[in-house]
This record gives sequence, structure tokens and C-alpha cells, in this order.
Amino acid sequence: MTSLSAFNTFTGSLTEKGQLMPVLFIGHGSPMNGIEDNEFSQRWRAMAKEIPTPSAVLVVSAHWLSKGTQITAMDNPKTIHDFGGFPKALFDVQYNAPGNPIVAKETAALLTSTHVALDHDWGLDHGTWTVVRHMYPDATIPVLQLSIDYTKGPQYHYDLAKELYSLRKKGVLIIGSGNMVHNLGMMAWDKMNEPNYGFDWTLKINDTFKSLITTGDFKPLINYESLGKEARLAIPTPEHYWPLLYTLGLKGNKDSISIFNDKAVAGSLTMTSVKIG
Repeated sequence: MTSLSAFNTFTGSLTEKGQLMPVLFIGHGSPMNGIEDNEFSQRWRAMAKEIPTPSAVLVVSAHWLSKGTQITAMDNPKTIHDFGGFPKALFDVQYNAPGNPIVAKETAALLTSTHVALDHDWGLDHGTWTVVRHMYPDATIPVLQLSIDYTKGPQYHYDLAKELYSLRKKGVLIIGSGNMVHNLGMMAWDKMNEPNYGFDWTLKINDTFKSLITTGDFKPLINYESLGKEARLAIPTPEHYWPLLYTLGLKGNKDSISIFNDKAVAGSLTMTSVKIG
């Protein structure tokens, strides 16, 4: 159930709670994870039971890029099937979580460094619903998406996330959804079902990413191109990596950091995920 104590019942706006909500980066991988009962989806379900029930969920998904920043602000966001070549069962999924226009406006107002447009057309893409439907299958908790401005660089995204910090005090679960290593062009499709199969360069850069994350050394992660050829192979295009920077930007001074779903898939993709707080 939605945590009603986090809402002002007269205005529908968020109020501060007594605890700080964790932040997640989730490696979402294949859209099929949205309907499969596997080790990744099982961990997402377990995570939802381990953390406080959120008042709302705000997702920064690799699959919503825009010129400028937007936030979904409709009452009932649609389920977007933004992929092809998958079974009908995946296209049949409808995740009917509500939105929350008031929370959207309050979130937009927090981002003072840029104008945030209120969007009524997008919805929940597969970077969001394939994960959140496992975490909150009853679809009673409001779910919103914040777009990624593709015209900006990594430092911008890391800094922008900091402006969202007060949402953690109000029970909002902020999720960055992408993949740290995401090179579809090099994937060994014949190894899809081989457990934890990663190329040498994949495992090397993934270990580097994890070490920097867990020690709180975020500057090289922001300037990831300085990490060498393995990083360039891992991040041929940045959209799946940028959501990690939103998660890291929300870390507080006293937050702990842990890693989960730390597996490679088909050589050149990692499901490695992060919990902060």
C-alpha cells in the first residue's frame, strides 16, 4: 500500500518523514526480465521488502532521452512497449500504476538549475515498468519518470541529481535504471543462458566501477572516458550509464553503499546494481 503518512491529505503534496529513503541504480537488462522469474527479478522483489514503502517512485530511465528535462505529470501514465522482436506476453503487460501531477510539479520546482517541462504524453517505458512491476506488483504507488537531457554531459547529470535530494526525506524512492556495461553490438547471443558470462574487458571495467562506487570515489566515474579503452567498450553510447550518475549524485555523507545483482550477461552487459542508504 502507498505510505499515506508521507502525503499531506489536504493537498496531495509530499511531507517529510522520519527516515531517509535509499536510492537505487538498477541494471535492468533485457525487457524479458519484466516477465521472467529469475535471479534478477527475484532480487528486485526482495529489495522492495527490505526498504521502506515509498510514497512515490521516481525513475530516471535510459530509455527516455529528451532535449531539455521533462517529468511525467499525468494521472495515469501508459505502459510503453518500446522494443521489438519479443514474445506477445511481454507486449500484453500493462502496469497501471498511477502518476501524481502534484508530486511532478513539486519535483520540477526542485530542479532550479534548469526548466523542467511537465509531460503528458510519455508514460512508463521498459526501463521503468519491467523493474517496478516486480517490486510493487499491486501498482498502488505513484510512479513518475524524469527524462535525461541528451544535450548535456555527465557532470551535468550528476549535479542535477543533487537537487532532488530532499525527495529522499519525503519517502520518494529514486531509481536510476540502465546498465553499467551495455554494448549490444558485441554481445555473445549464443551465451545468453550461460551464468555470469563476461568478456575479460567487461569484468575488468565492472570491477573498476564497483571499486570506485564502494569507496565513494565518484570523480573518475563522472569522467568515465578517462578510465581507458575498457570504459569506451562498456559505454559506446552513454544513455544506459547516465542513470548511474543520478544515483551517485544523491548519496549523502552518512549513506552506506552496497552492490547487488552483480552478474555479467552474454559477454558485454552487466546487471550490476547499487543501493545507497
